[in-house]
Amino acid sequence: MAETRTEALHQNAEGLDVQAPETILAFLANAQIEAGKAVHGAIPAIAVAAELIAKQLKSGGKLAYAAAGSSGLMAVADALELPGTFGIARDRIAILIAGGEEAFRTLAGGPEDDTEEAAAAVAAAAVGKGDCLIAISASGSTPYAVRALEDARSRGAATIAIANNRGAVLFKQADVAILLETPPELIAGSTRMGAGTAQKIALNMLSTLTAVHLGHIHDGYMVNLTADNIKLRDRAVRMVAAISGKSRDDAARLLEESRGGVKTAILLAAGAASADAAEKILEGTGQKLRPALSALGHDPEKWNPLFGRDHALTKK
Repeated sequence: MAETRTEALHQNAEGLDVQAPETILAFLANAQIEAGKAVHGAIPAIAVAAELIAKQLKSGGKLAYAAAGSSGLMAVADALELPGTFGIARDRIAILIAGGEEAFRTLAGGPEDDTEEAAAAVAAAAVGKGDCLIAISASGSTPYAVRALEDARSRGAATIAIANNRGAVLFKQADVAILLETPPELIAGSTRMGAGTAQKIALNMLSTLTAVHLGHIHDGYMVNLTADNIKLRDRAVRMVAAISGKSRDDAARLLEESRGGVKTAILLAAGAASADAAEKILEGTGQKLRPALSALGHDPEKWNPLFGRDHALTKK
């Protein structure tokens, strides 16, 4: 195998093991920061990928992640957050990681070469037409990730590839290729560090922009969250109060009336006749709150307390 950027020796690696602890840590910190900067070059591709994912999800499809090793852990970290943060149904998210559940205990290297397991995982998750699969591999040549992408594509799914090496095999059949050209690792080939950091940042960006397209974010608020614990229920109350200008008590009452739906509660505060009526308005605006407020006769541009503007609801 030809040496790739992710396997090359870092400029500060020589004599690393005899450096002072503080020097080693400074090198490690700087390497992570430099790796994170690589994401800037991928912004155009991430934007295209987010639009593609949102399109598939809006049409009723699901989002699948396929990866091995450290890249698999980055995928899991992103995928498991989507239902709670953005209210995307859990059955619309599939996680394909080499080694299956055993990977969470051992993260053995062997399964990343198992292309038959990858094919079986794609089939078991029923990834196909109308869905989208994101395959992630630092090297861009991990057999599990490559086969998962190939099979998903052959079954009619849209595909996105994320890799840290230019010219990666993974990019060849992907609808969207996201190159995160990170520098060599301080510990050569230890892609859980810089490459993994860049992957996590890119996935954060990708899933968040997807949520914007789906109407799950209003200003800086996660208005489609699943409020299933004390902290998140309190967050939901604070969001409704902040956006509508209502008191916390009123916001809590509106959330009860809306069956916990933040956007629905805000529309009730804005004058929607009932929770069902509010939800119907949201259906008509593609679940986006700003045009839903406009449909009720409010100027959404006056609804941004973060910038000191007056609340539209208090000044009808």
